[in-house]
Amino acid sequence: MAFSTPTFLFVFLPLVLALHALAGRRARNAVLLLASLLFYAWGEAGLVLVMLGSAFANWGLARALAASDDPRRRRAFLAGAIAVDLGVLAVFKYADFLAANLDPLVRALGGEGLEPPGIGLPIGISFYTFQAMSYVVDVYRGHAEPQRDPLDFAAYIALFPQLVAGPIVRYRDIAAQLAARTVGLPLFASGVARFVVGLAKKTLVADPLSVAADAMFDAPAAELTAGMAWLGLVAYTLQIYFDFSGYSDMAIGLGRMLGFRFLENFRYPYVARSVTEFWRRWHISLSTWFRDYLYIPLGGNRTGRTARNLVVVFLLCGLWHGASWSFVLWGAWHGAFLVAERWGARRVATRAPAVLGHAYALAAVMGGWVLFRAPDLAAAGDYAAALVGLGTADGVARNVALHLDPRLLLTLVAGVAGSTPLVPLVAARVAGGAV
Repeated sequence: MAFSTPTFLFVFLPLVLALHALAGRRARNAVLLLASLLFYAWGEAGLVLVMLGSAFANWGLARALAASDDPRRRRAFLAGAIAVDLGVLAVFKYADFLAANLDPLVRALGGEGLEPPGIGLPIGISFYTFQAMSYVVDVYRGHAEPQRDPLDFAAYIALFPQLVAGPIVRYRDIAAQLAARTVGLPLFASGVARFVVGLAKKTLVADPLSVAADAMFDAPAAELTAGMAWLGLVAYTLQIYFDFSGYSDMAIGLGRMLGFRFLENFRYPYVARSVTEFWRRWHISLSTWFRDYLYIPLGGNRTGRTARNLVVVFLLCGLWHGASWSFVLWGAWHGAFLVAERWGARRVATRAPAVLGHAYALAAVMGGWVLFRAPDLAAAGDYAAALVGLGTADGVARNVALHLDPRLLLTLVAGVAGSTPLVPLVAARVAGGAV
């Protein structure tokens, strides 16, 4: 059930808000859990048990960990929880990828080969698994108190506002709100406003741009001109930002309507002057999760192996986004830029005129989006060739002018303006002048 569907907007959401408002403080989490399970089960009822199993396993292991004073037992419980979480991801998200890549090796060794199991991918599995892992690690580190009530913890894991596309909400950030929260009119009104902004981003900008991006990225290489390739890349660059940030805005807004205050997840990433700055602005909950639970435990900047740590983190970041080599290479692409910037390239970019720094960062990010969007590495190579004028199309079958109609042009202009702080700055200036 997507946030932009009539069923969600005019049936599910009003009922949930009404029941949540009518319920007492102790019953609100029960209402939230039931609503979240219904939301999750709308399209894949059988997979609800996977999420609940993950929630109760992590709850129990964290409780056992917190109750023990034996360091070895605590580490064993922590390792068990991480094994459960990674095992769930391996089975439900990466089984087909692993089977496809191990099949040639098995056959070369004389085996019968491996058939992809074709297991369905549960919605939001990457998000709720990362939330569960961060909870157990925080309990182990003493950064969070273990949740006593398994149903309250299940409500946190299943929390429907951010289940589809984030942000990744850490337990310690909302533990107090989960225990007791008040939904006042100012908070509720700000949540409605934030949700409407996100809904507009998704339906008025991201969805129309996805049509153009899909047409270009799905075009045969023999018909893909340089103009088409650039139009598709610009459209996709804006589409993915408004899609992801729009869903985050809607999640933050829904959270406020229910009394939660989620942290910001996007801060105009396309105005960055380096790839390092881009990742401080893009999908902040994900980049900080990898920083706190992988990069720093690997040693961060302190071991003399910063380059290795960055590459490992971003290879796994790419794999987190999807089970294909295109995503892995996308992670390696960003990791390579971050390593280069640690070695001095960022100083060059930030000391150069601002326009050159912005151009460098945007070019690096857009180059990565080719890998992210293309269906496979071969298609990504064909698309990259078309971008630099080395494609095989003659421009007759599909001229870019056939696609760049006034509606698309207006959406692109709105997307460019909306991806910068220009609109809020103008609004603030107007409001200040009115006062």
